[in-house]
Amino acid sequence: MRKYILFILGLLFFQLGFTQKTNDKITISFEDLTIVEALLEIESESDIHFYYVESWFVSNQKISGEYIDESLSNILRDIFENTLINFYVTEDDKVILTQNSVIYDTLPLNFFGERKKEKFVIESSNPVLIMNEISTEINKVETIRIGKEIKNSSFKEYTLTGSVTNLSTGEKIPNLVLTVADKDINTVTDQNGNYSIDLPVGTNYLELKSLGMSDSRKKIIIYNNGVYNFEMKESLEMLDEIIIESDIDRNVEETISGITKIQINEIKTIPLVLGERDILKIATTLPGISRAGEGATGYNVRGGKADQNLMLLDNGVLYNPTHFFGIFSAFNPYTTGGLEIYKGNIPAQYGGRLSSVFDITTKTGDKESIKGEGGIGPVTANLMLELPIVKEKASLIVGGRATYSDWLLKAINNENLNNSQASFYDAILKYNHEFNDKNTLNVTGYYSNDKFSISSDSLYTYNNALVSLKWDHRFNEKNMGSLILAHSSYDYDIGFEGVSNGSFDFKYKIQETDIKLVFNYILNTNHTFNYGVSGKLYNNFPGEKSPKGAGSIVEPIYISEEKALESAVFISDNFNINKKLSFSAGLRYSYYAYLGETEQTVYADGQPKNVDSAIDTLRFDTNEAAKKYGGPEFRFSTRYSFTPSFSIKASYNNVYQFIHTLSNNTTASPTDTWKLSDYNIKPQTSNQISLGLFKNLEGNNYEINVEAYYKQSKNLLDYKVGAQLLLNDKIETEVLQGDGKSYGIEFLVKKNSGRLNGWIGYTYSKSLIKLDSEFSEERVNDGDYFPTNYDKPHDFGLVANYKLTKRYSFSANFIYQTGRPVTYPIGKYISNGAEYVFYSDRNQFRIPDYYRLDLGVNIEGNHKIKKLAHSFWNISVYNVLGRNNPYSVFFVTDNGEIKAYQSSIFSTPIPTITYNFKF
Repeated sequence: MRKYILFILGLLFFQLGFTQKTNDKITISFEDLTIVEALLEIESESDIHFYYVESWFVSNQKISGEYIDESLSNILRDIFENTLINFYVTEDDKVILTQNSVIYDTLPLNFFGERKKEKFVIESSNPVLIMNEISTEINKVETIRIGKEIKNSSFKEYTLTGSVTNLSTGEKIPNLVLTVADKDINTVTDQNGNYSIDLPVGTNYLELKSLGMSDSRKKIIIYNNGVYNFEMKESLEMLDEIIIESDIDRNVEETISGITKIQINEIKTIPLVLGERDILKIATTLPGISRAGEGATGYNVRGGKADQNLMLLDNGVLYNPTHFFGIFSAFNPYTTGGLEIYKGNIPAQYGGRLSSVFDITTKTGDKESIKGEGGIGPVTANLMLELPIVKEKASLIVGGRATYSDWLLKAINNENLNNSQASFYDAILKYNHEFNDKNTLNVTGYYSNDKFSISSDSLYTYNNALVSLKWDHRFNEKNMGSLILAHSSYDYDIGFEGVSNGSFDFKYKIQETDIKLVFNYILNTNHTFNYGVSGKLYNNFPGEKSPKGAGSIVEPIYISEEKALESAVFISDNFNINKKLSFSAGLRYSYYAYLGETEQTVYADGQPKNVDSAIDTLRFDTNEAAKKYGGPEFRFSTRYSFTPSFSIKASYNNVYQFIHTLSNNTTASPTDTWKLSDYNIKPQTSNQISLGLFKNLEGNNYEINVEAYYKQSKNLLDYKVGAQLLLNDKIETEVLQGDGKSYGIEFLVKKNSGRLNGWIGYTYSKSLIKLDSEFSEERVNDGDYFPTNYDKPHDFGLVANYKLTKRYSFSANFIYQTGRPVTYPIGKYISNGAEYVFYSDRNQFRIPDYYRLDLGVNIEGNHKIKKLAHSFWNISVYNVLGRNNPYSVFFVTDNGEIKAYQSSIFSTPIPTITYNFKF
């Protein structure tokens, strides 16, 4: 082998005057021979001698051919057509074969540039030993050859695509960094572990890095576009940091702005209520994401209402993302892989919500061996299992979580809750099957159930259910596609045990069925297209009230089912002008049809909508379009890099939303109902612009992000004073639609590594709504802008982790928020002998500000590799300062006197200890 290498090197540097002897004619034939056998046959029939390494050829690859007076060059081209082999013919009938590379017998002018001649000196008493060490180091790097070199090719770079897999588990690795050594070229794998990177022609050293995985280095010799799937080994060292390091440059390099990304590994050391890991609560410590209250079930993003967030679990919609009055999220922390939140420029493939997309992905199970993870806390128990089904091909992940005590409600500072009960459970499974390099199937099923009784006479139950299927197919190295099918359902039931035969059941349910085709096309190194079509069918059951028990005298009420079709086509292009400037431009066209069978009321123009202004009723048959809406949605973002660690980004997008929540609560509630846009209720729309600066410092150890936004909305749904929203078949007479605007500036500082790491986030923002009309009954606050229920101008969050040793760490998080708006009674008056309360303008006042400090101690088990299970203890105190943060403020008239009261969720410190294990 060494003599062959020396011989080739000699040709490269000294045999520049040779010309190829390729015109001699040869007559030869062979049938079903291996390439090596064919070369031996040519040698036996001529004076030609070949030099090669036999392991370069696949032993079972057969070739056939018949040649009469054919040149050697043409014969060899046929033989090596489907291989990576090139050849060079010398004047003395020698043929030197190479992998990928071409041997040149002349070099271009100024090939060596203007470099000065330098001596290469080995300062060692044993230079042979030094050279052996260099050779050994080089041999440690695996060489991967993609394509073969073509003489005089004009291409300067090619695209390498593929996926990265955990060798132990078979699970795809998202957010892994691929970097070309000594070159300013890198990329990050997506949520499915796929990557695409443009490499210069020839040899590149590609480095792969991810938290929890051993670093890998590969030598890539590339002469064409190609596909290569990497496998990485797990690192034996335990996770040290909160912040995952695979996204080190993403904040600066990503063209799309307003992305928040969290991996479940980031949150295991952060103190949380009752010791339960919660990926959504961590999101609220980051700028631009908040909640209306400690027990609220929804999330508010950049001044948006809770119903304006698209919550996706493996591409299926989850309508209620929380358990237990909003205290726990509905997502199992042990089965969750990661979360991406789009709050600025939403990609064109997503639609239907104004404010954000929460894209949550489930882990993929281990395909080699059974693994598990679990936790036991003061309120919940959790277990996850990874089960190989077909070795190296298919796996199943199963997770379950449940409560086992009602003691928490008794600890809440509210006498009315002392006799209450609450419980929940959820279960999830995901099946993954990799049929081959081109086809992968993922199927996810999820179900959750909550029961709670705030008083002894009623029992509330609500359920989430979804199933999703995703089939990924790679057509070639440039074209990939996915077929997505999903079905989601959310329902709740209120069972009321009344006196005087007044018992009843109330039921509500909404379902949606989705189908989506998504394609990705890599045109070249500068253009990547994402395009497709989607459609969803809504079935909304607004409510049903029925008597409970034989003795109930409650009259049954049923509101007719609603049905609608929402569909879209979309296309986007991520294109790079140069290394400094890039764009992402997308177009989505949304179409919506409210379908029959239905009856829609027509109201007189120039009059408020009420029963007195109804002038006609329109009837529509089954699946007939009663009302259509739609239009184009533009998504645009750009990034300019001043330096590799400093960039500026700007974005614009507009969105349609065809579905609304009906609620006159100040915060989102599990008993809110949804309403489809129809003949009288228009879809919500919004336009948002943003501008941000993104800077990394000290080798990307520090991140500093500043981003400002301004958003205008139309047709936001609100309610009239005293509105009756449940069981109302003329709901358009009880609601109002108005304009909204929100604006703010977000600051984020992150420290990514070291003993002390974490982040500080701060947002200043305003969220306002205007409900104006020429009619007083449809006008609020004189038609002026006023704060929404979730307007919180100041929002500060701090998350920190200090690593004392490999096993012991301390963590803390602190939150401060402006109190949310509230409407107060400010007086009373007497009319016709009756006394009435006079209220302030809507949301004129605010409840007290919210702040909370949590502390925790984290203890890893010993790091022995061979042990039954690895353990992790979390000891934390939630609300260390014992702050009595108000959840709501309400007023009661007592003996003619109006008294104000506030309710709180956790008004005292809550210590918890949680044991986590992994095997």
